[in-house]
Amino acid sequence: MWNVHRARRAELLICGQGSKQLARTISKDHGEKRLHILAMAAEVFAREGIARASMSEVARNCGISKANIYHYFSSKDALIFDILSNYLSALRDQICGLSFGALSCEDKLYLITREILLAYEGMDNEHQIQTEGLALLPKVQQEILNGYQRDMVELVLRVLAEIAPPQIARDAKQIKNVTMSVFGMLNWFYKWNPKANRSARVGYSETVASLTLVGVKGYKAD
Repeated sequence: MWNVHRARRAELLICGQGSKQLARTISKDHGEKRLHILAMAAEVFAREGIARASMSEVARNCGISKANIYHYFSSKDALIFDILSNYLSALRDQICGLSFGALSCEDKLYLITREILLAYEGMDNEHQIQTEGLALLPKVQQEILNGYQRDMVELVLRVLAEIAPPQIARDAKQIKNVTMSVFGMLNWFYKWNPKANRSARVGYSETVASLTLVGVKGYKAD
């Protein structure tokens, strides 16, 4: 599934819907400058809202000219897509690439919740603009980004299905509800604790995992 997402993203880039392709020679620091623009643009979009924020404001935040922005990105949509694609693909690779070894299903959940919250550190802007940004993009790009999220949801769902009573694990609706409840607890942490350090993130991840384990093992479907 991952390779399919990467292939589809490559098609978009080749067709000019992603970062703008340039005939000129790419400078040695092109990649570094591009990542700087992505980070600064995410800050502007999170602060002002994507719809209200202009490319001129993004350029000012980056300390470069508006024309220079278009040297790296063909449009505002291309910039939004690359912000979210860079963030979500890296997050998906990190979480879905975790090595569980001989861990119990309970310890797998503790590991996943911890690594998700640690991966979120420093990425509040990117995390905040997902909902608005996704809705503004073409359907094909939305599907690529949703695919990254879906991979992580499926991983957590599989682990929870190992933990839950059989009647819950076999009920697609119920196990999906439990899975999305876990993400709900994790995804809004940044709102009430935006400056959380590693210790706070690990502590809260353990709270989420513990609540989930106690709840799901005693949960009864209607």
